[in-house]
Amino acid sequence: MLRQRTIKQAVKTIGIGLHSGTRVDLTLRPAPTDTGIVFRRVDLAPPVELPASAVGVGDTRMASTLDNNGVKVSTVEHLMSACAGLGIDNLYIDLTAEEIPIMDGSASSFVFLLQQAGLHEQDAPKRFIRVKKPVEVREGEGDKLKWARLEPYNGFKLKFFIEFNHPAVDRTGQIAEVDFEAESYVKEIARARTFGFMQDVETLRGMGLARGGSLENAIVMDEYRILNPDGLRYENEFVRHKILDAIGDLYLVGHPLLAAYVAHKSGHGMNNQLLRALLAQPDAYDIVTFDSVEQAPRSYMLPEGEEWAFA
Repeated sequence: MLRQRTIKQAVKTIGIGLHSGTRVDLTLRPAPTDTGIVFRRVDLAPPVELPASAVGVGDTRMASTLDNNGVKVSTVEHLMSACAGLGIDNLYIDLTAEEIPIMDGSASSFVFLLQQAGLHEQDAPKRFIRVKKPVEVREGEGDKLKWARLEPYNGFKLKFFIEFNHPAVDRTGQIAEVDFEAESYVKEIARARTFGFMQDVETLRGMGLARGGSLENAIVMDEYRILNPDGLRYENEFVRHKILDAIGDLYLVGHPLLAAYVAHKSGHGMNNQLLRALLAQPDAYDIVTFDSVEQAPRSYMLPEGEEWAFA
């Protein structure tokens, strides 16, 4: 059967929060079957657990934030994206502050940590959420219109459109599509960094956001150009990062998706609305497992020890 995964051993790292600027110690630990991804605020007594859950998401300004009766864990999307990309079903994530560390602004540091810990297949079937009919959310009109949609698909693929009307962004591709039947998460998505604009920094910091942002953990632009001396990691890094975020946001549904995701100018809030709309329609999805690896979509079928197409 296609099995659930956790990691073989605990791994630790230290970083700062992108928005809070606060130092945080992060420990990833193996978890039993059917645990899911569980964040734990170990700086509190007793520790507070916040399971990865679409309905557990509160604030979505600039990041996805889990909220359990006022106890929060913010900026979970990059780590969730790495877990999705490596097929991690069960994991404890211990942290000593409210925000996941930003690392280099992408998911690559978390992929490295998980690979260093080693992937361990468990004696339980991996459960998928299979989308059975289209589900869509929309907001705004005209040039303000944004939308996101899930469609039936025997695998997992994403297509994203962005519009920022900025010279540096306009010179790059503003549409990207990735199908993990044939393409690698690690190679094609994981290294895409978050980005921001210098003219927005003071406004964001006045809102308590972006206090830890720098050229070391984000692509930063002035009114005309990219300020990072090394430029971009991918020609269309901006839209690839939006796909990275979407993978992490969507994995908050609790299981890997068998679906095609298409979005135009979506963000964390709309991605969460899409998951809630899906869950609100029981006839729009079902939970499936695969008795053999060969029956599974190619996105998920390579055995442990090999790089998955979606890994």
